[in-house]
Amino acid sequence: MTNPAVAELIARSNRLGADPRNTNYAGGNTSAKGVAADPVTGEPVELLWVKGSGGDLGTLKPEGLAVLRLDRMRALQGVYRGVEHEDEMVAAFDYCLHGTGGAAPSIDTAMHGLVDAAHVDHLHPDSGIAIATAADGPELTVRIFGDRVVWVPWRRPGFQLGLDIAAIKAEHPQAIGTILGGHGITAWGDTSEEAEANSRWIIDTAAAYLAEHGDPQPFGGVRPGFEALPDEERHARAAALAPAIRGIASSEKPMIGHYTDSEAVLDFLASEQAPALAALGTSCPDHFLRTKVKPLILDLPATASLQEQLARLAELHEAYRADYRAYYEAHATADSPAMRGADPLIVLVPGVGMFSYGANKQTARVAGEFYVNAINVMRGAESVSSYAPITDAEKFRIEYWALEEAKLQRMPKPKSHQGRIAFVTGAASGIGKAIATRLAAEGACVVVADLDLEKARAAAAELGGTDVAIGVAANVADADAVQAAIDAAVLAFGGVDLVVNNAGLSLSKPLLETTEADWDLQHDVMAKGSFLVSKAAARVLIAQKLGGDLVYISSKNSVFAGPNNVAYSATKADQAHQVRLLAVELGEHGVRVNGINPDGVVRGSGIFASGWGANRAATYGVDEEDLGQFYANRTILKREVVPENVADAVYVLTGPELSRTTGLHIPVDSGVAAAFLR
Repeated sequence: MTNPAVAELIARSNRLGADPRNTNYAGGNTSAKGVAADPVTGEPVELLWVKGSGGDLGTLKPEGLAVLRLDRMRALQGVYRGVEHEDEMVAAFDYCLHGTGGAAPSIDTAMHGLVDAAHVDHLHPDSGIAIATAADGPELTVRIFGDRVVWVPWRRPGFQLGLDIAAIKAEHPQAIGTILGGHGITAWGDTSEEAEANSRWIIDTAAAYLAEHGDPQPFGGVRPGFEALPDEERHARAAALAPAIRGIASSEKPMIGHYTDSEAVLDFLASEQAPALAALGTSCPDHFLRTKVKPLILDLPATASLQEQLARLAELHEAYRADYRAYYEAHATADSPAMRGADPLIVLVPGVGMFSYGANKQTARVAGEFYVNAINVMRGAESVSSYAPITDAEKFRIEYWALEEAKLQRMPKPKSHQGRIAFVTGAASGIGKAIATRLAAEGACVVVADLDLEKARAAAAELGGTDVAIGVAANVADADAVQAAIDAAVLAFGGVDLVVNNAGLSLSKPLLETTEADWDLQHDVMAKGSFLVSKAAARVLIAQKLGGDLVYISSKNSVFAGPNNVAYSATKADQAHQVRLLAVELGEHGVRVNGINPDGVVRGSGIFASGWGANRAATYGVDEEDLGQFYANRTILKREVVPENVADAVYVLTGPELSRTTGLHIPVDSGVAAAFLR
C-alpha cells in the first residue's frame, strides 16, 4: 500500500512538472515528510521522500524517490565540517537511507530534509530565474513579493544551502519560500496542497510583475539582415548548414542534433542585444550543464551566402574551442576532472534558428529546450533590470564538480550505434524494417524511408517516439524526393551517418516477356535509386567530416545467373558494382561502402508478398508456401534466411569491429556455392 504522503507527493510533482512554466525537464525536486512503520521494530519512524538524482518531476513515480530516515539525516548537522567539506555529506546520505531500492539522493536533499516544513518544492521557472538573475534581484524580490519570499544569495547546491534555507524559514515565519540567487525558487507548506499553491503563487506573481512592468523590447531593436528568413528558405538553409554544424559539435565525439526555429529563438537572434547576452552564458545550473556555459553564435546576417556562413562557422569554432580551453585552464585545480570537450552544444544562426546537441536525441532536444528557457530568463531579467548570471568561476565549480563527474561516471556504457543516425530505404516492411529495428535497438536514431509515408510512420512508431525514429516518404527514383527525405533526416537528427540502400522490387519474367517498362522500373528503383540516395547522403557525410557507412542490400543474384530474372539480376549487379566504385571514391572521407547479398528471404519480405514469390515458386515448380524451405534445401547449411539475418549483417558491417573494412560483399544465403565470390 502506498503511503498517503508519497501518493500526494507524486501527484503534486506530476502536476508541477507537466507545465514548462514551472520547471524544465528533469529540473527541480520535490519532497514530503511523513511517518511509516520501521520494518524491524514495527515502531513509527519519520521519513523524507524526495525526488532522486536525475529524475523528472513530470513523469516521477514512487521508485524515483529517495527515502531517508529524517532523524539520521538531521543528525548529520552534528558531523558537518563546514562548506569546504560539504561534498562528503552526499556520501553520508547513504547512511540515512531507509530500506532498499529507490533512487540515489540528489545534491539538493539537504534543502528538503533540513527545512522545517512537511512539503518542499524546489523549481526552475523562467519567471523565478529571471528575478534570480537580475542585477538588482534582492530589491526586486522585496518589491514583488513583500515579506512572503526571501532572497538567498547564490550558493552552490549542497548541505550549506540547505542550512541557509532552513535558517531563513525559522527566522521569517511569514515567508512561504525563497528566490535562490542565480538559480531558481524554493517554496514550502504544511500540506502538499499548500506547498503547491505557494510554488505557483511565486511563479505566477513573478510572471505577472514582468508582464506588467517589463520593457516590451528588452533585447533592443532588430538588426537589419538578421531577421528570420521565410519558412521554406529558412528550412532549406538549416538543412544545408546542419551537417557542417554537426561536424563542429562532434569534432571529439559524435553527437545527435536537434533543430529549433521557434519565434522566441528567431526574435532573440534578430535583436541588437543577442550577441552580448549570449556571451554572458546561462546561469541556472540545470541550464548550463545541458548547454555548456555559453553558445556559439554566428555573427553574420541571414542574408549572407551559404559559403560565407560555413566559412565563418569554421573560424568561430576554432575561437570557441580556444575560449573554452582558456575558461577551463583559468579555473581548474589539481583536483579538477579532465576537460570533457571544447565543442559547443548550442549553435545559434540568426534568421535560421538554433542547433542543439547531445549524446542522444532526447539530450539534444532537451538542451535546446533549456536554452529557450535561458532566452526567456534573459528576456525577463532585461525587461526590469539587467541580466547578471553567476560568474564563470562558479559555473566551473558546478560543471567540473567532483559530484557531477561521479554522476557522469555512473552513466551506462553506450550501445554500439549510439550517436549514429541511420537512413534506411524501403524500411516499412521486410528486410528494411528488420534492419531499422536492429539499428534502433543498438542505440541509433533511425529514419524509416519508404514509398508509403503512412506505413513508414507506423513502422517508426513501433521503434519508439520521435527521439528514436521518424518515418519519411521516399520515392528513391525521384531525385527531388530523395533530397527532401535526406533533408528531413538532417533536420530531425542533425545529419546522417549510416545509409542502407534497401528499397527494391522484382518482376520475375523470362527475357522475351520482359518489357522495356519492366527493365526501366527495376533499374529506376534499385540501380538509379541507390545512386540517388548515395549521392544525396554523400554530401552530408562529407560535410560532417565524421566518416560513415553506405550499405547496399544487393543479392545473391548479383553474381548468380538464375532463370527468368534478367532485369532484377542485372540491376542487382549494378548495385554490387556501385559498392566497389563508391568504396574507392569515398574512402578519403572515411566513408565505408559495403554490400550484403541475401538469398531467398521469403518470410516477411515485401518483394515476395507482391507476386515475386508466386512467380519464383512457379519457376521452380513448388508451392508458394514451400518456397522458403525450397531455397533453404538448396543451400549448404540447409537453413532458411529471414530478414533478421540480413539485419545482423548490417549491424556487424556498421559496428566498431569492422572499422577497417570497405568494398566488401557479405553473403547471407546459408551457402550457395554458385554465388561464392571469386
